[in-house]
Amino acid sequence: MKKLFGLLSALICLILVISSALKYNIKEPSHIVKFSSWGSQSEVIVLKKLINEFEKENPDVKIKFLHIPQNYFQKIHLLVASNQEPDVVFINNQNIPMYIKAGLFEDLTSYFKDEKNKYFKEALDCFEYNNGLYAIPRDISNLVIYINKDIFKQKNIPSDIKLKNIYDLKNLAQNLTDENHFGINTEEMPLYWIYYLASEGEGIISHDLKHIGLNSEKSLDILNFYSDFVNKYHISPSKSQIGSMTTAQMFINEKLAMYISGRWMVPKFRQTINFDWDVIEFPSSDNNKLYIDSSGWALSKRSKNKPDSIKFLKFISSQTANKEFTKSGLIIPARVDVAYTNIFLDNSVKPHNNMAFLNTVKNSQPTLVVENYSSVNDILNERMLKLLNGDYNAKDIMDKKTLKKLESLL
Repeated sequence: MKKLFGLLSALICLILVISSALKYNIKEPSHIVKFSSWGSQSEVIVLKKLINEFEKENPDVKIKFLHIPQNYFQKIHLLVASNQEPDVVFINNQNIPMYIKAGLFEDLTSYFKDEKNKYFKEALDCFEYNNGLYAIPRDISNLVIYINKDIFKQKNIPSDIKLKNIYDLKNLAQNLTDENHFGINTEEMPLYWIYYLASEGEGIISHDLKHIGLNSEKSLDILNFYSDFVNKYHISPSKSQIGSMTTAQMFINEKLAMYISGRWMVPKFRQTINFDWDVIEFPSSDNNKLYIDSSGWALSKRSKNKPDSIKFLKFISSQTANKEFTKSGLIIPARVDVAYTNIFLDNSVKPHNNMAFLNTVKNSQPTLVVENYSSVNDILNERMLKLLNGDYNAKDIMDKKTLKKLESLL
């Protein structure tokens, strides 16, 4: 009797649940889209907000969000190796070549052909290979010069100064250097010093992607010029002078008059800086092209749910979604229809000279990358650290053995 009563009770509960679902037209998700991304806490907040909006609009689809804040690509590699990669993968142009070469990402050209004119061509170029488009760009990354306008004012230097070349930049940094401030930062990561090469028409990898371009006399001179900021002119702090801080912290603490970095620093600077600041463009001699990078959304070719994945990809790359990412100040939007709006060009918050970012985009090309570009970067990090420490000159760090090792990665 107790068992019968229990079964009847369970049946009644089930009927009530079904009736309630029918009454309120509740739909249980029948399709799952796995989606991965890295990102800070503020970025994840935006992502979760957009995911919730998508799921409300598409109640039969559930987004399974995989947030990987550290070692992102190592973990994606493991998922790929076990045939468990996400349907939609947040990716950047420096890491995408290996996935394209392995045939892991879908060519999205046919899905987005009507949208292409809404993006910066330079951003699309970052993800185009052999006439195929393998990711839809969300943002553009380039470098500008953050400036402490208070120090500029003290030195009677106009904050809207236009620099013609890297030698003007060096002279400006010298004028800004005194017993209280360094003029400018230097970094061992290629991401930063590649701009000095590009400004003079040089680069790390040749345009045909077959040779390392760092052994030319001009390139070696520029690398020595860069290391002289620390070791000869003393306009940049050495490692010992930086200590436990970062160069970004030195800029925040008013120890640096200029700080070269990307748009990603804007949210932090808005929260932490107490002085007047802005940005100016990095100089380029004779209109030589600088470099840009991009991050965006790719689709796994092995996705088991392509229709819903494409639907989500179109949503997350839409103008509405791109506006949400842009509001945080974190990104330069890859969409033209967002970049040239007050959402990005808002002068009520710093920086005021947001056109510096967009002007740099127009004078840029995608970073020349290869399948093993991360390994190239690792070697160059180590070699540049020795150069900036003053232990070697450029010809020493770019010796035959190093160049041969770099060439083998192309």
